[in-house]
Amino acid sequence: MKELVSFGRFKGEEVHELTLRTEAGTEMKVITFGAILRDLKVPAPEGLRRVLLGFTTLEAYIDNKHWHLGAVPGRVANRIAGGRFELDGRSYGLPRNQEDRHTLHSGDYGFGARNWTVVDVDSRSVTLAVVAEDGEDGFPGRLTTTVTYRLLEPATLQIVYSATTDKATPINLTNHAYFNLDGRGDVLHQRLALDSDFFTPTDADLIPTGEIRSVERTPWDFRTERPFLFERDGQPFHYDGNVVLRSHGVLARAARATSSSGDVAMEVWTDQPGLQVFDAETLDVSAPGLDGERLTARSGFCLEPQVFPDSINRPHFPNSVLRPGEVYTHHTEYRFGR
Repeated sequence: MKELVSFGRFKGEEVHELTLRTEAGTEMKVITFGAILRDLKVPAPEGLRRVLLGFTTLEAYIDNKHWHLGAVPGRVANRIAGGRFELDGRSYGLPRNQEDRHTLHSGDYGFGARNWTVVDVDSRSVTLAVVAEDGEDGFPGRLTTTVTYRLLEPATLQIVYSATTDKATPINLTNHAYFNLDGRGDVLHQRLALDSDFFTPTDADLIPTGEIRSVERTPWDFRTERPFLFERDGQPFHYDGNVVLRSHGVLARAARATSSSGDVAMEVWTDQPGLQVFDAETLDVSAPGLDGERLTARSGFCLEPQVFPDSINRPHFPNSVLRPGEVYTHHTEYRFGR
């Protein structure tokens, strides 16, 4: 087994870090706390370029766990309206950690704030596991979850999630990585194209209204590649919402992003039905990032494949319920090139 390096301790447990590399030079660091992608460098004209936001210490991740930098939120990523849902005739209440009204990323102590266990590791991949007990954070079912991070030549990050349960339970897994393809500065002039014709509008609390609307003549129209910057009333539009992908159930392209100069590109491929687009307009942390820079508004962007937010309360949204005897699977790839 490849050597694991200590990254500190959390609640008496050792937190480990592992570094993976490809022959082309792509380098990734993973820590067991939150199953966090801590660092990612990919080939660029100048050599290797860091394209992921992160911290240098475990304390910074713990103190800023609500930003979920590079973490796997769960067991249900994104929002659940009112912190409540009904399943098979029973009502469940959850921690309401979004302004005391809604549940975001399953509360403050979900998968992104747990120390995962290393199951398997080699020179190109690592598999981590976490177990959530029945009733934990208000959710039913003992849920066993694994995530495998794998580097493929020359510069692809593959993520495969798997989960089983002993009771019916909602599930929605993703990774909350913040990317910056320029390596520094804000992302407003980095470019994005989405394989999406529809989005799910939200209310003032960012809860989906239930409508599925065309992106035409809205800020969500990325059918043709363009910068993140979209001005409305003289201010950049704030992106934090879900788009409906053209394909799901099979691995297909969901998005393409490029650096502001066009010298580094990233394609997102996934089998999920939705993609949460977040421009980190609200990001503001005091802990320095990996390059010593302060992480502020739009220092990165998130492209998070998943089911639609609040799917458990919207029967016409994609299914988010896992039942005993079934296996939840989710496959996403971030493919980098020039």
